[in-house]
Amino acid sequence: MHTVSRLIAIVLFEDVDLLDVTGPPEVFSLARRETDEAAGYDVVLAAETMDPVTTGAGVRVLPDVTFDELSGRSIDTLIVPGAVEVDGQRAVHPRTDPAVVDRVRQLAERTRRVTSVCVGAHILAAAGLLDGKRATTHWSTAQQLAADHPAVEVDADPIFIREGDVWTGAGISACLDLSLALIADDLGEAVALRVARQLVMYLKRPSGQSQFSVPLEQVSTTRRIEDLRHHIMRHIAEPLTVADLAACAHVSDRQLTRIFKNELGTTPYAYIESVRVEAARRQLESTDATLERVATACGFGTVDTLVRAFRRRLDMTPTEYRRRFRTGAIAHI
Repeated sequence: MHTVSRLIAIVLFEDVDLLDVTGPPEVFSLARRETDEAAGYDVVLAAETMDPVTTGAGVRVLPDVTFDELSGRSIDTLIVPGAVEVDGQRAVHPRTDPAVVDRVRQLAERTRRVTSVCVGAHILAAAGLLDGKRATTHWSTAQQLAADHPAVEVDADPIFIREGDVWTGAGISACLDLSLALIADDLGEAVALRVARQLVMYLKRPSGQSQFSVPLEQVSTTRRIEDLRHHIMRHIAEPLTVADLAACAHVSDRQLTRIFKNELGTTPYAYIESVRVEAARRQLESTDATLERVATACGFGTVDTLVRAFRRRLDMTPTEYRRRFRTGAIAHI
């Protein structure tokens, strides 16, 4: 069988996420095995020098080539992993070293297909490679990506997004999903499915990142909206109409809607639903309460309303969510 050579280059730099670097090679190696070497994937790790690179996990990784050596070769796929810093409040901030951004920009010029994993999308964006394109990244930094790069259409939910020859992946483990998608693009879904089976993975995950994210973490800039948010949490089981919230804030209904739009980028109804879904998620994960009790406690009123909200926001039912995310120790309420 004719072997097609495909050079896969993974960018290395200090504090890079380890799984972003090691996950894709494992997937591509299985593709070679499942196709009797016909895939022809040649995976190399590229860095500024040949010195060991210390990953964010503290594990040192040895590069295969330097960026200068790689610049003279024709690259099929460039994979740009991410790195983060975590502050005292455990907030995650992506790292975008200007030197790494410059190298990625240069290498992309001689690459057929450019991809990022997790917060590596911030590096692609800084290099100007996502301008005018739809892209994803880890849900925790999606708002920052959108704020820092207005020319990028950020969608925080998909596990990965393809825009022509530019692909972006979501959270750290999504490097596996993205690699499977690249194999499917190169060799067909049948091969990708065989690889997915070896990895004990879905070929395509059901639902997106919203099943893992915490949508209520956004911070408002005014005391008034913060007071409203606390009011919603304290009265989550009650009807909570726009009129009730407007009265609480001492504004008109129209002013309230405008405040939510400007401060949180959503409507009062949508925000209330997101709070209720988040509360229901916590109960489904940590208790064995019936759906009726969850619906009542979280203000949905009926199980049908609860189910519709979960389908709308998480693309799955409450029962499916509980089955997938229920913790081992269950508290009775």
